Amino acid sequence: MNDTSVYSLALSQLSGIGNITFKRLVEHFGSAREVFKAGRKSLGEIEGVFEAKIKAITSFDDWESVREKIKAVEDKRARIISIEDKEYPKRLKNIYDAPSILYIKGSFAEEDELSVAVVGSRRASTYGYLTAENIAAGLAQRGITVVSGMARGIDSKAHTAALNAGGRTIAVLGSGIDVVYPPEGKGLYNEIVERGVVITEFPLGTHPEPGNFPRRNRIISGLSVGVVIIEASETSGALITAELAIDQNREVFAIPGNINSVRSKGTNNLIKKGAKLVESAEEIIDELRFIFGERFRIDAAQQKDWSTSGESFTEEERRVLTCLGLEPAHIDTLIDETGFKSEIVLRILLELEMRGFVKQIPGKNFVLN
Repeated sequence: MNDTSVYSLALSQLSGIGNITFKRLVEHFGSAREVFKAGRKSLGEIEGVFEAKIKAITSFDDWESVREKIKAVEDKRARIISIEDKEYPKRLKNIYDAPSILYIKGSFAEEDELSVAVVGSRRASTYGYLTAENIAAGLAQRGITVVSGMARGIDSKAHTAALNAGGRTIAVLGSGIDVVYPPEGKGLYNEIVERGVVITEFPLGTHPEPGNFPRRNRIISGLSVGVVIIEASETSGALITAELAIDQNREVFAIPGNINSVRSKGTNNLIKKGAKLVESAEEIIDELRFIFGERFRIDAAQQKDWSTSGESFTEEERRVLTCLGLEPAHIDTLIDETGFKSEIVLRILLELEMRGFVKQIPGKNFVLN
């Protein structure tokens, strides 16, 4: 427990002190601690701080209750960081109503600065699941952190694919840090804590009420440089994330879908309204190079170039190799594109993998090594 957490939590819980007022006070006085030391006159000079708020700040003395709340968080193996902490994500800090405090499990990493959100339908189709898996895995392989909301469907698939590809992922909850939702996501939750970070702005014990999710969604987009929408009906919460991303000046990408599917109405409408149509992680990266530069884990120049390797390949092997790249390709796609039977494609892939030219990743996907 540290003093910053104590003063920040106390200030954030005062009546009338929302995220915007909290940020103004901390920026003006330098820290939450200094806010509590400020006089009535100094406090009254801050925009939006009127008599009721001044009284709440100057009369507060229930420090023991605040320490008990922090201890309860720590007992859950979580911790609190505030907007004044160095660990607080810089990109999120700059949105209009950035959360004054975050409850977190796991740890942020420097590479999380390169984050892309992947969100979509809770009732995804096979197409949606496969696309989410390919997009998230492709981003993770390039060193980009995948952000999502750990909901059923596209969100959970995006987290899982990022982890399976060896990357990092951030889960933003619409509940307390101790309330795993959906309940069957406990295993995924624990994996993310070990290899990424789980965060929320909601206190311990907060249940996933419907009104929490739009607030959660602004954090998902706020952490990210861009948001990818995969399968969303016209009433999907993923569209709220897209709207928030636009308000926060983030890039919005949409995966086109079947025009006859209700699951694709929202995403296809986003494209009509100007969202960038993308079909792969590489296209997303290309669109974001003005932000990312060339800070990627894998670059095409670092690949083993099979065409100039000096090794000999059969015509069948060459046909399979030409269907592969940095973007994960599913075994079914390779069978369709080569026209070979499944047993032939599998035999060729195994041989190429043993020779170091192909790598298999979870979900029966393959990439050039």
